[in-house]
Amino acid sequence: MQVVIQKVKNAKVTVDNQITGSIQEGFVLLVGLEDGDTVADVSKAAEKIANMRIFEDEDGKINESLHQHGGEVLSISQFTLAADVRKGNRPSFTQAMHPDEARTLFSVFNEQLEKQSLKVETGVFQAHMNVELDNDGPVTIILRVRDGKVL
Repeated sequence: MQVVIQKVKNAKVTVDNQITGSIQEGFVLLVGLEDGDTVADVSKAAEKIANMRIFEDEDGKINESLHQHGGEVLSISQFTLAADVRKGNRPSFTQAMHPDEARTLFSVFNEQLEKQSLKVETGVFQAHMNVELDNDGPVTIILRVRDGKVL
């Protein structure tokens, strides 16, 4: 499992010119699920994301978590994170989790974020989406989790 975490001032996702999710300050999460990912993986990722301290406190130190800061989450499934570009010029996505399984695990991931007391908005699974964001910093972190452990 890979999650690209982007700290944002605001963000929104649209499908067919309709806003399907929008947040103010918080994280945009691009979530790549791969064959073999488990509930333990998404649970660990949700816990790590909720507690990651990359927001400034009142003294200007990077010391607050998303939850402490009152931030929100825009979570977007992104199978293209599983791209293999080692051979040829066309990416292979054979490592991406099958869509039926990925849809279920993506829902579990978002439920785990909500259990961390986070407001979670999402895109539309398997839809062509437009994502707009105001990247803050910029701060972009790639989180990898396998076998219930952060790599």
